[in-house]
Amino acid sequence: MNRFLPVALALMIGSPAFAQIGNPAGLAPDTKMQEPGVPAPHQTNNQDRLFAQLAAAGGLAEVEFGKFASTKATTASVKEFAQAMVNDHTDANSKLKELADAAKIPLPDTLDADHRVIRQDLEKAEGKAFDIAYMRSQIIDHQKMAQLLAWELNSGEDAQMQRYAAATLPKVMHHLRMAQNIASELTGQGSREVVASQTKK
Repeated sequence: MNRFLPVALALMIGSPAFAQIGNPAGLAPDTKMQEPGVPAPHQTNNQDRLFAQLAAAGGLAEVEFGKFASTKATTASVKEFAQAMVNDHTDANSKLKELADAAKIPLPDTLDADHRVIRQDLEKAEGKAFDIAYMRSQIIDHQKMAQLLAWELNSGEDAQMQRYAAATLPKVMHHLRMAQNIASELTGQGSREVVASQTKK
């Protein structure tokens, strides 16, 4: 897992370029202008469109996997995490869809190829092996989502979509930390680190 991701994202968010909302870069050829150089409301650039589609694909997977894991997981903390993913990402997906509809961006309604493979792997796992596999997949997915949200903040044009990314990023980082902690508990890494630190004293 990438332990430097939270620090890297914090540095990016704190930079002047990252704080820009309504970035006009990367305009699509059919962008309507309110006046020269000023896009009309709900106009998106290519980055906004790709962001919305990728974020929707990730959010859809979070809800589907969360529903699956909330019934199949054997560890209480994993079940609770899975249900939290269903609740939080259902809400986030709904907000993203409203923005995408306003900007006329079509969103996926089925799992993409990568998430179908993950789903197949999870279906084969049982017991604690399933719990560990699910949590590890959640770490990877939340790292990717955090990077995607940061990319939209830095490269998007649609101000509302950028504000959505800014509001969603802290929640995703919180989910990532939860997933890392639960995975450590399941694999015993956390307890081994404590023993190692005590041995050095």
